[in-house]
Amino acid sequence: MREHWRLVQTGYMPAAMNMAVDQAILVAHSKGLVPPTVRFYGWKPPAISIGYFQGLTEEVDLDSCRRYGVDYVRRVTGGGAVFHDQELTYSIVISETHPQMSKNILESYGRICGAIIKGLNMLGITATYAPINDILVDGKKISGNAQTRKFGVVLQHGTILLDVDVEKMFSLLKVPSEKIKDKLISDVKQRVTSVHHVLGRIRTFEQVAQAMKHGFETEFSVLFEEQHLTPEEKTLAEKFKKEYFSDSQWNFKR
Repeated sequence: MREHWRLVQTGYMPAAMNMAVDQAILVAHSKGLVPPTVRFYGWKPPAISIGYFQGLTEEVDLDSCRRYGVDYVRRVTGGGAVFHDQELTYSIVISETHPQMSKNILESYGRICGAIIKGLNMLGITATYAPINDILVDGKKISGNAQTRKFGVVLQHGTILLDVDVEKMFSLLKVPSEKIKDKLISDVKQRVTSVHHVLGRIRTFEQVAQAMKHGFETEFSVLFEEQHLTPEEKTLAEKFKKEYFSDSQWNFKR
């Protein structure tokens, strides 16, 4: 008999609330209040998230963000700066002791990325896992992923690029020198791809979400029950948004 997990689709949210909701689900799961949960979401307005150990002013051109109406936030996970625009973002929250989840970090990345790969297969895209945390199509990155573990719970979130505007991305990120900017843009175009580019046609957020739902259900042999956030999760999310993810001390700290 298949285990039932929870699927939460929160639509498009500002950056601070997106990160606060992931943290709220993590805390709720650590207290045994909610089952293993997969969440699909987008970003409105578009945003840059930086890794936990990065410096915002070193990585992001804040004047350009204000000019383009792009938000920013610090994640609880590590890794580099990510421009979130035309993409589907997922998160999964599951106990470290769950039989489906390896205590080995690399194995757990591989298992969760396996769900994304199966979802991409549903869309007609053949993808491969590139340890530690990337998914590639024909050698080009289509998905980046980051993981943290707190209170005995695994939180992994990642992106599936629906389309990508590399020039806009580099207008928002700081580069070591304007002289090498064009080369960086050229290099990234060679290394990054998207669902639109691979298939040659647009797939909507909803179509990709449906494929990813199938990917998670297949990889983990579970069935999803689609639910909303609980009242406690909503309260926690508002608290975390106020105290951390929309707070300048959190976002600008080193």
